[in-house]
Amino acid sequence: MIDAVALRARLKDPRRLVTLYGTTPPRSDATPERIDLTAERLASRVAGLGLDGLVVYDVQDEAARTDTPRPFPFIPTSDPRAYAHRLQNLTGLPALTYKCVVDFNEAGWLAWLAETMADYQVAGLSLVGSATPTPPPDALPVDRALQLAAAQAGAPALGGVAIAERHSPAYDESRRLLHKAERGCDYFVSQVVYQSEPTVRLLTDYATACAQTGQTPRRIALTFSPCGRPRTLEFIKWLGVAISPATERAILEDPAPFSRSIQICCDNLRAVLDQGLGERLPLGINIESVSIHRDEIEASIELVHALRDVAHDYGMA
Repeated sequence: MIDAVALRARLKDPRRLVTLYGTTPPRSDATPERIDLTAERLASRVAGLGLDGLVVYDVQDEAARTDTPRPFPFIPTSDPRAYAHRLQNLTGLPALTYKCVVDFNEAGWLAWLAETMADYQVAGLSLVGSATPTPPPDALPVDRALQLAAAQAGAPALGGVAIAERHSPAYDESRRLLHKAERGCDYFVSQVVYQSEPTVRLLTDYATACAQTGQTPRRIALTFSPCGRPRTLEFIKWLGVAISPATERAILEDPAPFSRSIQICCDNLRAVLDQGLGERLPLGINIESVSIHRDEIEASIELVHALRDVAHDYGMA
């Protein structure tokens, strides 16, 4: 069994770089044999990468978030916690499992949490709320879900999301990170970074807010994803990721688009570290691999090595 206490210590250790690898569960109609095969292939793919953990996403439709049509049809996936449990057993790595709490009331959330702790032993839970600016009035707030989870004996490490694109005077994302930490958040995982400027602003303001309030900064794993197809880029933008037209052209017009996207990801990490933010905050990298295409999957493995090399150049180990 993965030790959640040891995972928390790893996430909180500012002296080390934390490297994660994100994936999605198989589709909900996959047979048990197919799920096993998919998990075994991922375990083989990440073996030897020296990862600190895996991230398993809870895929939501999110159609109500925007009027723009979804580039790819929404396909429900199998239970993320069951898939995370399977991956933990196969790889020996802790799995940080996303869970959307919007459909729970307090009693339902506590029941789900008790079942998850007893039956799946996931090492970490990353809680997310509504994808829309105005959630349903009876939706369980993420802050309250964190409080309830943190109060449970033997609870997994608890995390949240950091979205640099929504950080603004009207919506202070850095203060939201402070509030979530006060309610039990151990770490944050960012949305995919394809422009460094919003991320630099958020991390700078968060580091300043922590210093002003005396709060110990929580780990923030910055997510990067290789991309080499127009449809994939379209989907990333639909998810709310900021990608400039120049960046889009640079990738799609390059004869080697995946190599170009990896270079851009590395440049974005350098832009963050050039500001000294790795010295003010415990940072990490999360390489997101959610594509079904072999070349994009292979590019994600290359990206793990490339980003880790960048971090090492800045003295992060």
